[in-house]
Amino acid sequence: MKPLLAVMLLAGLAFQASATAGEHYRIDTAHSHAGFEVRLLWFRTISGRFARIDGTVSLNGQGMAIVDARIDSPSVVMDSPHYRKAVLGPKFFDAAQHPVIHFLSDPVAFTALRSGGVLDGQLSLRGITRPVRFELLASHCTASAQSTCKIRVRGRVSRKAFGMTSHRTVLSDRVTLELSIALEPAIR
Repeated sequence: MKPLLAVMLLAGLAFQASATAGEHYRIDTAHSHAGFEVRLLWFRTISGRFARIDGTVSLNGQGMAIVDARIDSPSVVMDSPHYRKAVLGPKFFDAAQHPVIHFLSDPVAFTALRSGGVLDGQLSLRGITRPVRFELLASHCTASAQSTCKIRVRGRVSRKAFGMTSHRTVLSDRVTLELSIALEPAIR
């Protein structure tokens, strides 16, 4: 009986190791969002929230993850219909021409999704791609195909770097971004 137990234990360990290698998670759109804030006239903040974000997080055999997130710019929700119309227009997101904001991370240790750290990558906005650095906030994530993981990312970008140069006298160049992403195992 003991040899059978040892074989089952080894088989279980081999299965667990192979499940981690090449594992994929998908972004749960219903439980994820991206938000932004920008200062107006140095005393007021304008904020918005993108209701639709999707994509994947892929794990390789070395425990490294790559985040591939796509934000639907027309899904922006704002308190003011006037501001919403303006940010969707050609002077800001230009959603008619560029309906997707795309972030593709550099490989990052999957453990950083749990403990926090730096998340570098490329952000594509308005047809312009620039390197960016975000902060991963500590969260509860495990490399398990049976668990859901919620990660939070925060950072700042320059409007000017992405061609949004209008209203520079009243709007700050710095935009704060925050993403709250729920991951769930991808079904293959």
